[in-house]
Amino acid sequence: MTIKLGLQINNFSYGTGVEELFPTVVAQADEADKSGFDSVFVMDHFYQLPGIGTPDQPMLEAYTALGALAAATTQLQLGTLVTGNTYRNPTLLAKAITTLDVISQGRAILGIGTGWFELEHDSLGYEFGTFTDRFNKLDEALQIILPMLKGERPTVDGKYYRTKDAMAEPRLRDHIPLMIGGSGEKKTIPLAARHFDHLNVIAGFDELPRKVQAVKERCEEIGRDPATLETSMLVGVLFGDGITSDVIPDDFKQRVVAGGSAEEAAEQIKSKVLDAGIGGVILYVPTQTIGYQPGQITALGEHLKPLLGG
Repeated sequence: MTIKLGLQINNFSYGTGVEELFPTVVAQADEADKSGFDSVFVMDHFYQLPGIGTPDQPMLEAYTALGALAAATTQLQLGTLVTGNTYRNPTLLAKAITTLDVISQGRAILGIGTGWFELEHDSLGYEFGTFTDRFNKLDEALQIILPMLKGERPTVDGKYYRTKDAMAEPRLRDHIPLMIGGSGEKKTIPLAARHFDHLNVIAGFDELPRKVQAVKERCEEIGRDPATLETSMLVGVLFGDGITSDVIPDDFKQRVVAGGSAEEAAEQIKSKVLDAGIGGVILYVPTQTIGYQPGQITALGEHLKPLLGG
């Protein structure tokens, strides 16, 4: 598994009718597939997020959409950034991800996190609880999911979940790459060091050097080579005629770059993310106000691949 350059499709509001919604998703993935991106991610949400749109704006169910994208692409790794553990029983998630891996011929990535969007939980009937509750649920879920992905049949009688000889067949691989998102130095980074292949760091640009150091320390504490835990950052990219930083909400500015061209945006990503020690970048291009603009993803791939050793 290598995630150096990924694309996140984080909204489905394109100014088109519903009949053109998924063809537009496929067009973005196809552009990424042909321009050097190694992965495409969707969000695991049922309602649109604050800061991107209103809750009633279009949102596709993640694993259904990824299964369709598996048939529409040939090279891209496919996953969620990231799955909310609270939305599915862990045995169902293990079944979903092994099925995606079979359909995609070994291109699935399991991104997983605690879940955080309280409105979805309250509206749809999922128990939310405290962060500690959700983190403990995730830790217990991994005791079920990880063995199932390897072909084992775990029996668990836990606080949150119970299984008896649970299995997920068919499987294509004994190891599906694992990604977690976050940057908590007391819980998330240590969990990533213990179990995960990839950490998508959720932090501001100015925090990245400290987070990189924390990853190094947590890995070394358990005898893991820090180089074996890949890192990336999710970055929004605004570029094109008339695009300036004043269109970015203040609370997003530490995770969004803006420039007049893809080349300028790539230079900012290098200086703010890659030079800080983060190994890769997952990009999203806001489409909710301007729609999908063919060619933007290709241009970003052309300018970023050389910076990432591709």
